[in-house]
Amino acid sequence: MKWSGRKRSGNVVDRRGARGGMLGPGRSPGIRMGGGGGLSVGAVVIIIIIGMVFGINPLTLLDGSVGPTGGTAASSSQQLPAEGEDELADFVAVVVQETEDLWHQVFAENGMTYEPATVVLFSGQDRSACGLADARTGPFYCPSDRSVYIDLSFYEQLHREFGAPGDFAQAYVIAHEIGHHVQQLTGVLTQFNQARQRMSTEEVNAYSVRIELQADCYAGIWANYAGQQNLLESGDIEEALNAAEQIGDDTIQERTQGMAIPKTFTHGTSAQRQAWFSRGYESGDVSACDTYSVAI
Repeated sequence: MKWSGRKRSGNVVDRRGARGGMLGPGRSPGIRMGGGGGLSVGAVVIIIIIGMVFGINPLTLLDGSVGPTGGTAASSSQQLPAEGEDELADFVAVVVQETEDLWHQVFAENGMTYEPATVVLFSGQDRSACGLADARTGPFYCPSDRSVYIDLSFYEQLHREFGAPGDFAQAYVIAHEIGHHVQQLTGVLTQFNQARQRMSTEEVNAYSVRIELQADCYAGIWANYAGQQNLLESGDIEEALNAAEQIGDDTIQERTQGMAIPKTFTHGTSAQRQAWFSRGYESGDVSACDTYSVAI
């Protein structure tokens, strides 16, 4: 992706090493090998599975509720390092700016005003208005404070543990989470939370899959926009499609537990995630991302 030297968003804040009410500067969350109230290796694996790589289970966060470790978001934010001093932070800020340019345009075309999300960079753990932000659960969107939380070490995990390298795979992560913000602004998440009260667990999971696939489609629309801006390089779309494949519910469950259980899916299969990203990318049209009235 041709991103170097482009404008950075002013809506990215840096809490790496800050005191978020959980950890002191430079510390990592303690992991014990079982017992004593710490997290066993098995528990860490379960947390990662629950996180489903592109965000914590939406059933517990996309409703905007505060979890048992929740509270107000940390206030000890600081500006990003100066441009050129932190390449990965620069990359995130540039991608966020490109998503903002896209969604400002799309909202304006539909007589609406886009209000950008805040993107929070943290290390280890932080507090969001939806509860604990933890590096082990991956990036996520919190509707209550309209913020995306990312520990940048996740990108190494995406490469090393899930076989999804490349800067455009990283950009896909950001664009997907910003897609949840678009859903918040358009009322989709509110509608979900109202409807889920009348649903069974399996029905809620199925609804969640449609929400996640729409966010994938929105990420595809951003990829289409990036192409229009001449930002794409050879192999970029393949990187995103590979990432979509590696983080499908079926692929992750088969990798971690030897079998897939469709009724527990909350994000969609690998094939579904690839298909909806491709649908957004090929059409560049928001109306193509209606995952609620069509077969998925």
